[in-house]
Amino acid sequence: MSNWWNDSTDQVTVCSRSAHVELAAVLPAAGRFVVARLDGTRMTDADHAFYEFSDALLFPGYFGWNWNALSECLRDLSWLAADGYLIVVENAPRLLPDSAEDRRTLFQVLAHAVQHRVSPFGQPRFKVLLVCDRDDEAALLRAEVADAVRRAR
Repeated sequence: MSNWWNDSTDQVTVCSRSAHVELAAVLPAAGRFVVARLDGTRMTDADHAFYEFSDALLFPGYFGWNWNALSECLRDLSWLAADGYLIVVENAPRLLPDSAEDRRTLFQVLAHAVQHRVSPFGQPRFKVLLVCDRDDEAALLRAEVADAVRRAR
């Protein structure tokens, strides 16, 4: 992960805690960056997921509390002016445990936000890192994310 920010082509990256990802390896050397940490265990349903994203990224009052509104806000973020954005979701396998459809939708929304915020020069300006406790969880979640991204195209 020496130059993950510029080298990673993954729209949403999944890794286990054993990867020991250091923030310095994740962000570029220069610029202003917003890093938002969220906890998957707190996102038990869609409403809680909307709240966690809204709280972590200081969404404006007009946020509509639905998937389309989440997508729009993640693609805008004008109220948090920065050169780049990193969203880290801890305990990612535990988010939205009772709705595979909502999980798939969230992964699609995140992938679209990553795609939307690529600079005109092809440099990423938005990254998502989903952190798992174990390697086997990471492998399963990686497959689930890949499926959601594939369906989003």
